[in-house]
Amino acid sequence: MDYFLKLAEPAVHLALKEDIGSGDVTTLSTIPAKRQARGRFLAKSSGIIAGLEVVELTYGLLVEWKAAASNGKPSQPVRFRSFVADGERVAAGTVIASAAGPAQILLTAERVALNFVQRMSGIATLTRGFVEAAQGTKAVILDTRKTAPGLRVFDKRAVQLGGGMNHRFGLFDMALVKDNHIAAAGSITAAVEGIRESYAALEIEVEVANLAQLKEALALDVDRILLDNMTAEQMKEAVSITAGRIPLEASGGISLENVAAVAATGVSYISVGALTHSVPALDISFDLEMGD
Repeated sequence: MDYFLKLAEPAVHLALKEDIGSGDVTTLSTIPAKRQARGRFLAKSSGIIAGLEVVELTYGLLVEWKAAASNGKPSQPVRFRSFVADGERVAAGTVIASAAGPAQILLTAERVALNFVQRMSGIATLTRGFVEAAQGTKAVILDTRKTAPGLRVFDKRAVQLGGGMNHRFGLFDMALVKDNHIAAAGSITAAVEGIRESYAALEIEVEVANLAQLKEALALDVDRILLDNMTAEQMKEAVSITAGRIPLEASGGISLENVAAVAATGVSYISVGALTHSVPALDISFDLEMGD
């Protein structure tokens, strides 16, 4: 199991427990335990598929759960097959995967599996749109920490599958000095000096709102500077002043409509909160066919 799936497993466990509770009363009362079935996952909209590995993980964990609930008695596995790869673009009407096994498992896992693959595919699809809009420039599309609580590992994986790059994962793996930190510390310089004293090995990024702050941050030789809500003209001037010494990141108010213009200013990175904080899910269904 790769690193992502190890991080994902506890959240999938929680999602199953949240949904099933004391038992899937409808499925348990209508479907015999030995009944077999097969089903297919159908993309009803075009987009970038992400999360099929999580669907397979969901089935596997539910099979293990069923076995544990029956005092370790082995439960029949679900045979999951992907017809496309995570990160692949598909047209509406494409069968993206199939699953076969105990009908109770397939039905009980259905909503949790769909919730993950639909959300992740929606994020990957939107990310790909931003990446394509910035093509022809050096700008890399980044995500932010504006993720669904408890689902950050899935959201950030989906951004990667859409062709974007992850910013810091959390508050612990990179220092990002924002306006409130500057206000509390007294200055950009004081904030940066405090970080270097306490966490010398961490990369430091500083958010600046104007060119005076940019020049202060440049003098401190930080690792990256974030241009917060600047106009395209201000960004171009910031790029000129910086002259490639430190990578610049544009942030604030970035949309599909303006991302190409932002990328054309010469910034190295563009962070987009909308990739994860308000993305629509991709329309994907699961259609069951009963076996013998």
